[in-house]
Amino acid sequence: MTAMLRITLLVSAVLMIHAASVAAQTAEPIRYTLSFPAPHTHYVEVRAVVPTEGQPAVDLMMAVWTPGSYLVREYARHVERVTASDPGGAALEVTKTHKNRWRVSTDGAAEITVAYRVYGREMSVRTNWIEADFAMLNGAPTFLTLVDDGPRPHEVTIEPADDWRQSITSLPDNGGAHHYVAADFDTLVDSPFLVGNPEVYEFDVAGVPHYLVNQGEAGVFDGPRAARDLEIMAREHARLWGTVPFEKYVFFNMLVEAAGGLEHKNSTILMGSRFLTRTRNAYRNWLELASHEYFHTWNVKRLRPEALGPFDYEAENYTRSLWVVEGITDYYANLVLVRAGLTSPAEYITALAGQIESLQGTPGRLVQSVEEASFDAWIKYYRQDENSINTQVSYYTKGHVLGFLLDGAVRAATGHERSLDDVMRLAYERYSGERGYTPEQFRQVTEEVAGTSLEEFWQTNVENPGEVAYDEALGTFGLRFGSDRGVDGQPWLGINTRNDGGRLVVSRVFRDGPAWHGGLNVDDEILDIDAIRVTSDGLDARLRQHEPGDQVSVLVARRGELRRQDVTLGDRPPRAWRLELDDAADNEQQAHRMNWLGLALSNP
Repeated sequence: MTAMLRITLLVSAVLMIHAASVAAQTAEPIRYTLSFPAPHTHYVEVRAVVPTEGQPAVDLMMAVWTPGSYLVREYARHVERVTASDPGGAALEVTKTHKNRWRVSTDGAAEITVAYRVYGREMSVRTNWIEADFAMLNGAPTFLTLVDDGPRPHEVTIEPADDWRQSITSLPDNGGAHHYVAADFDTLVDSPFLVGNPEVYEFDVAGVPHYLVNQGEAGVFDGPRAARDLEIMAREHARLWGTVPFEKYVFFNMLVEAAGGLEHKNSTILMGSRFLTRTRNAYRNWLELASHEYFHTWNVKRLRPEALGPFDYEAENYTRSLWVVEGITDYYANLVLVRAGLTSPAEYITALAGQIESLQGTPGRLVQSVEEASFDAWIKYYRQDENSINTQVSYYTKGHVLGFLLDGAVRAATGHERSLDDVMRLAYERYSGERGYTPEQFRQVTEEVAGTSLEEFWQTNVENPGEVAYDEALGTFGLRFGSDRGVDGQPWLGINTRNDGGRLVVSRVFRDGPAWHGGLNVDDEILDIDAIRVTSDGLDARLRQHEPGDQVSVLVARRGELRRQDVTLGDRPPRAWRLELDDAADNEQQAHRMNWLGLALSNP
């Protein structure tokens, strides 16, 4: 490509971006009003004034999924009675044309008012929940918008229920309380709302206001402590990335006895228990979740695979890079906390070992690559069944482990001059704008930082299923797997079970395990072993009366039919993945470990 052509293309791209910005500024907004006349019935009433620009008919749509949660969720199923009227109040014809689309005949009106109700009583980070005390609203399951529309502002006015004082979102205020403006539909979808009476804590990071918004403290959750620790955590994230790319950030902390987290460009929704600050483990897990979602502010909400924006809200958006989006984010979620001094090195290493053990205990790691797991998230990860452990690998878990291995590989290749931190910063510099990266481009950035080819690493660990190698990373950081294998020689059936009303029922059969080869099935009820009754809580005790290699006769009930299956017991897989500091690590390895964890040499 000639220099003149490169300049021409660059100028064209700048002009296109400028034209889109101008179009968004000049287009008439869609103006929504949300009201809650009877919130105890779990409904929000929506009125939308929609410009028609002289068209005889307009098509409206509701998203079928929301970014960050890769499953088609059919939000339109909760929409009731879509009606429309002209400025004089005359009713207009509305026809449903698709599962999530409506066509409105405008009769020549310059704008129309569309009204509908949305039912919201699904307590998750990706849906809506409305009750007497508060409303938690996400954009995708709430707002209808014009189909195939260009850039256009979307304004929102909240009419809180009688005893609600606050409405909170990451969107900027638009001229008064409860009035907000989103630059476009993408921004609206990416900006949840909480309406009610939450507790709010404010702190600054690099001069940018952050808010911890707690719904459901109930005098139990320690809000001031949580806000202090979030500030420490957020400062460490900002130090790692070298930038704070937003003007306001909101942690929506829903203490509603549910679980989950979902990232947004300038906010996140966290769900948990009001008791999270009562125990060390529960609080650490909450901090890890908050750290994970906050890291997403950079990794995926700005630095993203090219498939994840602009979004098609009516179909799946496929990418092979969710292991980068979610897995590397999960790796840093924990690492940032130890660097910030919020968790100890021992806690961090134990958590990393748990990820490794989870991966190594998943037979599906030998069947599905992490790129395939990313691509198939839409049909597999969010639709787990009893055989998923045998056929799938989690792009969260394996991606977390690959973050650790890749960090070690980059450090080793560069004599510890550079790390995965540098990879993420360079990728952010290159691909956090209008255009995302391809899988090949992320690899190229990593190789550029490492100064060497990583083809073998990618082929072995990313593109193909199979075992990963830990030796290089362990040596780099002065770690080793513990020698206490713990459970060698214990007999094993190769199943998981559940207590179903006093019945001992098989819930999972591990690929190539004894039960797999012996013919036991998921949902079999185990009644006896060698003609002696087994109780719902007595299987382990019975198995301890045998040795690996013993053949046992298992009586099961399968859909009410009794049958005997002969099973040869195997060796219970050892827990060989416990990480510990290597006593033989030299001073250089110890220094590298301290640098990795962000610690001084005098702080073991």
